[in-house]
Amino acid sequence: MGVWIDTDMGFDDIAAILTVMHAGLQIDGVSLCFGNTTIDQVQANAASASVTFDWRFPIHTGSASPVLGQLETAQSILGSNGIPTLGASFASAPPLRFSRAFPALCQWLESEPAGPRRILALGPLTNIAALALARPDLAQTIDEIVWMGGGVTSGNHTASAEFNAFADPEALAIILANGLPLKMIDLDLCRKVQASADAAERVRACGGKNAELLADLLGGFIAIAVRQGRTSMALYDPVAAIAFSYPDLVRFADARIDAELSTGLTRGRTVVETRVHKAAPNAEYAVEIDGDTALSHILEALCAEASR
Repeated sequence: MGVWIDTDMGFDDIAAILTVMHAGLQIDGVSLCFGNTTIDQVQANAASASVTFDWRFPIHTGSASPVLGQLETAQSILGSNGIPTLGASFASAPPLRFSRAFPALCQWLESEPAGPRRILALGPLTNIAALALARPDLAQTIDEIVWMGGGVTSGNHTASAEFNAFADPEALAIILANGLPLKMIDLDLCRKVQASADAAERVRACGGKNAELLADLLGGFIAIAVRQGRTSMALYDPVAAIAFSYPDLVRFADARIDAELSTGLTRGRTVVETRVHKAAPNAEYAVEIDGDTALSHILEALCAEASR
């Protein structure tokens, strides 16, 4: 049995997918969610990436809005299409007719397993929460959800909350309440794997038809940090892909995780009690990562695609 990826399809999501593919994992399906941008633009990004990189796995359209509350996107940081760049961009692709994510995910979980049912979640958890509410029987068959989201110490979208958690904290709360096997790859861990401008030039030097595109997209992503006075950018979603594809590189620990659901300044905060004697664990969080090896794997995946 292959794996499933749930994504809001920005550049780091694409890099994460390429990392999973380069690791040799079979992707059975991808579900789309709002997040980096609106669901319409997420679909357009997915269509362009699918054509550009010759993806053969099925892609399905999922949630356009959170379980509760107003729509929140990262367009203020990433731009209207959710994918910043130094210049080169995806060519417009003909609109693809994506089927609905919920029945596709149900069908995948209902199929005869030839291995564990593993999901890599790279955006708000709305699609998986919908499954937990509507088909708890199928949700309970999931063996692992590796999620890029949350923050043990602080947030990024707000002082309290990481973006994916802030965009739909109720979805996170639903998943935790239903006891699904969540492994959180939080901001603190992701910040241990940083890429600077020379990483983009390394990809550009790989040559091939997609080298300029991938180098400019990686460079545009890194430029977010440069504009804020930093010299490097954390590779958020690809780090989650490393934890998913190369679990020996990451050490996890048990924790009690709760999502703050208030409408105030703390909304979306992940409250992480790492002292297991204080509260019964309901999830795991990533504590350590071999950052150098992780970065090497990510850049190798981008170079492999660039040089095709």
